[in-house]
Amino acid sequence: MTMDAYTDFALVYDTFMDDTPYEEWCDYLVELMKKYRQENDIDVINGNLQQERNTILDLGCGTGTLTQLLARRGYDMIGVDNAQEMLQIAMDKREQSGLDILYLMQDMRSFELYGAVGTVISICDSVNYLLEDEDVVQTFRLVNNYLLPDGIFIFDFNTVYKYEHVIGDATIAENRERCSFIWDNYYHKDKQINEYDLTVFVQEDEKADLYRRFQETHYQRGYCLKQMQAYLEQAGLVFVEAIDADTHGEINDTSERIYVVARKGESKET
Repeated sequence: MTMDAYTDFALVYDTFMDDTPYEEWCDYLVELMKKYRQENDIDVINGNLQQERNTILDLGCGTGTLTQLLARRGYDMIGVDNAQEMLQIAMDKREQSGLDILYLMQDMRSFELYGAVGTVISICDSVNYLLEDEDVVQTFRLVNNYLLPDGIFIFDFNTVYKYEHVIGDATIAENRERCSFIWDNYYHKDKQINEYDLTVFVQEDEKADLYRRFQETHYQRGYCLKQMQAYLEQAGLVFVEAIDADTHGEINDTSERIYVVARKGESKET
C-alpha cells in the first residue's frame, strides 16, 4: 500500500480546498471534546498531566489548517503526516502565524510520540487511505497506546455508500484563477477501493500563459461502521458514539461521512 500520493498536489491543495468548512469542523470537534471530557474528568490534576490532557494529536494533518485552528483555541497541537510537501506547507503556515505546533513526518501506522496525549483526531478521510484491515487496527492500537486514561479518539471516514453511489465512477473538474484540475474516480467494488486519477494544471508564467501539468493517483477504501467498531475493539479502544458528519444526527444507510468517538481502553499487543 502507498500513502505518499500528496506530492505536487500539495502545492495547490489549499486552493482546491478553499470551500472546506474547517471552522465548522473545528467548532464541532471542540464541542465533542468538551462533552466527553466533562463526563470523565479528573478532579485534581497536576500541572504536567493537565498539559498532556490539553494536547491533541492530529493524525494526517496535511497542510495544517485544522491543526492551526485548534491551536488558536488554546490546545497544544502535534501534527503527523507522511507527505513531506504537505508538512512543509504546514510548517510555513506555522512560521507565519507564530503558533507553537510540533509537526512530525511519520506514517500513521507507525507513529511515535514523546509522551501521552489527551485527544487524538483524524479528520478529512485520512483513515480511508488505510487500505488493509491490519493497517487500520495497527493505527488504532498506537492511538490507544498514546492516549491518557479517559483520553478520546475522534475520527471520520467516508462510507462505502459514498464511494459506490455518490462519487464512484464520476469525473469532477474545477477551475481557479491560476490552476485547474480534473478528478476521475473509479470505484472497484470487489475491494471497496476508490481510485482517484488527478490531473492538475498550474500556471507558471502568467505573461507567456504557460501551464505545468502533473498527475497523481490516490487510493481510498470505503468502510462501514461495523467494520470500524470491530477495528476499535481489536485495538483495545472503546466505541462511544457514531454521528452523521453532515447532519450531526444519527447515521443511516445513506450517510456519506461518519464521525466516530472512541475512548482509551486496555492496550493490546501489536
